[in-house]
Amino acid sequence: MIEAGAFLEALQLAGVQFFTGVPDSLLKELCACFSDRLPEQKHVIAANEGGATGLAMGHYLATGSPALVYMQNSGLGNVVNPVASLADPQIYGIPMLMVIGWRGEMQQDGTQIHDEPQHVKQGQITLEQLEIMGIPFEIFQTDLSCALTQTRRLLSLAKRRSGPVALVVRKQSFAPYKPKSANKPVGKDALLPSREDMLTRIVSLLSKDVAVVSTTGMASRELFEFRHANNSGHARDFLTVGGMGHASQIACGIALAQPDRQVVCLDGDGALLMHMGSLTLSAQQHNLVHIVFNNGAHDSVGGQPTVAAQLNLSSIAKAAGYQWVIRVSSNSQLSEALQYALSLGQSCFIEVLCRRGARADLGRPTRTPAQNKQDFMQFLEEVAYA
Repeated sequence: MIEAGAFLEALQLAGVQFFTGVPDSLLKELCACFSDRLPEQKHVIAANEGGATGLAMGHYLATGSPALVYMQNSGLGNVVNPVASLADPQIYGIPMLMVIGWRGEMQQDGTQIHDEPQHVKQGQITLEQLEIMGIPFEIFQTDLSCALTQTRRLLSLAKRRSGPVALVVRKQSFAPYKPKSANKPVGKDALLPSREDMLTRIVSLLSKDVAVVSTTGMASRELFEFRHANNSGHARDFLTVGGMGHASQIACGIALAQPDRQVVCLDGDGALLMHMGSLTLSAQQHNLVHIVFNNGAHDSVGGQPTVAAQLNLSSIAKAAGYQWVIRVSSNSQLSEALQYALSLGQSCFIEVLCRRGARADLGRPTRTPAQNKQDFMQFLEEVAYA
């Protein structure tokens, strides 16, 4: 494994002075190093990977120096448009170094390292995606001298070809990082309730005909465990285990198709920021209650901060068109707000302030996405509206 600090120093010596991206669990040590050692104007956690690509383009246009863009391989879909239609050598020709965490890694013998279901297909096609986009890449070496040689070689190639290049990073490539400075404050006050406490309160108040769509990450895992612990079945819940930022539009699609059914979306602040424009469509649905847990962090990939810690998301939702919005920070406030929202027959948005973190023993869904889909569709077909 490589020390993240040594790698950062090598990148800076090679001329990389701006770092941006979306956190990934495989890159969490590197991301922690960036956050710890770089000033805010040199390290920006972007709303999505396409936006990070735009930031890197802007930096190059202003300085003539390539930037580093980090992401999970699931984020490659968000960079196809800005890379293919802007940064590619055939268009503007913008050099940059992409550092990509390879979830669902394929090994040389053709077998795949076990990972969560949402990473299986993405892991299989990661290298082919880069090839199709014409992005030269190398698999990151965990020997420091080899990694530095790779990095210099790729940066030189990026400048020569005037376009992006990529390092594909396997699991456990970086050693645990120990911050040099005190941790920067992220999330909300530690006295706030946990997301899991708030989530279980919400689900306990819902009638059995309400359809629930939960976002990727901890929220879906906590929802699954709550249903399991209460032996209440999983048919009412659609767990959006991948596709970060799209849960609200899945919920909106259900609400459109079944306008007499109440639909509740359990979302996260990082997911909302990733595709914030979706708020304007969800806000038009009278039978949708959109609940966003705001702890100001990308909780499932290392706890890196989001700008939501400084934002009032309910005010943004109001401006986007939601008919009723509220911000709550306690279980009692949440219970009152949810019961009122469910009675309104209007589009509602509830911002739930909660603390960062999750249980160390939090499990993962034991049912496959296909089983989840089948059960959920059967529920939507058979269970009558209230």
